Amino acid sequence: MAAAERLFAEQGLVAVSNRQISDAAGLGNNTAVSYHFGSKSGLVRAIMRDHADATEAIRERHLARCATSNDIRDWVGCLVRPSCEHLAELGVPSWHGRFAAQAMADPVLRAIAIDEALERPALRRTLEGLAARITDVPLQVRAERADMARHLILQTCAERERALADGTATRHTSWTHTADTLADAVVGLFLAPVTVRPLRAVP
Repeated sequence: MAAAERLFAEQGLVAVSNRQISDAAGLGNNTAVSYHFGSKSGLVRAIMRDHADATEAIRERHLARCATSNDIRDWVGCLVRPSCEHLAELGVPSWHGRFAAQAMADPVLRAIAIDEALERPALRRTLEGLAARITDVPLQVRAERADMARHLILQTCAERERALADGTATRHTSWTHTADTLADAVVGLFLAPVTVRPLRAVP
């Protein structure tokens, strides 16, 4: 799984073959992926679950602190901070941020990634708590902005992880600083004014 995650992060999911994964893992058996995981999709799901377990535990701690809060920033923190804290725990180099971004960019694996995330009770409670504090934003707009927030979080984390792995300059001094900046941006995203569009004439 570690070898596959690194290859997926660096080369993309489509470009990496099962043979490459077996070679990178030091295995002589080129059917190792199918034997252990059934398919590449099964392997991707296993990697996601491994990291989701760790992230879920962090999110539970954040939820325990803000369960009664009506401050949208607290709930956005429950959404943003667990991913950043988990990536910080992985050390340098890590590959999960880039792997997650690659998975979400794949038209097939994106559905697996979303389903896997939404199976997590803490994430569901976070999304429900956040939605309950922005009820003045129309439902369709909330859904659109949730998609934007997911993309922003994924890509920002992937870019910082890449810079750390490459030893190049980063925009933020730490993962905590990254989480703070993301929280500011996501709060602003959800609370931004909504443009009122004229109703279209029914043909």
